[in-house]
Amino acid sequence: MAIRQKNSGWIEVICGPMFSGKTEELIRRLVRAQFAKQEVAIFKPKTDNRYSDDYIVSHNKRKIKSVILESASDINKFKDKADVFGIDEAQFFGDNLIEVCNDLANIGKRVVIAGLDKDYAAKSFGPIKQLLIDAEYVTKVNAICMICGDRASFTQRISTEKDLVVVGETDKYEARCRKCFNT
Repeated sequence: MAIRQKNSGWIEVICGPMFSGKTEELIRRLVRAQFAKQEVAIFKPKTDNRYSDDYIVSHNKRKIKSVILESASDINKFKDKADVFGIDEAQFFGDNLIEVCNDLANIGKRVVIAGLDKDYAAKSFGPIKQLLIDAEYVTKVNAICMICGDRASFTQRISTEKDLVVVGETDKYEARCRKCFNT
């Protein structure tokens, strides 16, 4: 027997720098919803091709089945099939993600979003800024600075690419504290 939400919908945002555990926390919340027999739909953007085409995968290899999407508006095709919507790497979706998430919450769905809040230049990244405003629940997670060991809230690009979106891991990025971050 599936359990349906009886309360109004809401938006949860999990944000922070790379290597801070955003995807791990997203997976934890979605698995708990599945244990509670809630219908869960999980999405990631086509841009994120690091580990798997059909799973969201954390850096420590924890994973959960997902659907890869070209556009956030494709999530609307699933609105009658789930109670909880998980969205990873939200910064790679366009601003239409904002409307999609608000529409889902307005019809009673729980929307859990994970994404970078800042790009490699410490500027707000994609739709996250507005989603932070719209969300009922915000969790900002920190990493450990790879230079000094302090709390890190910045993502330092260590490769030479200049494009805004450069998909990578420890070969291209490090978590850094404010003192060790170089703009």
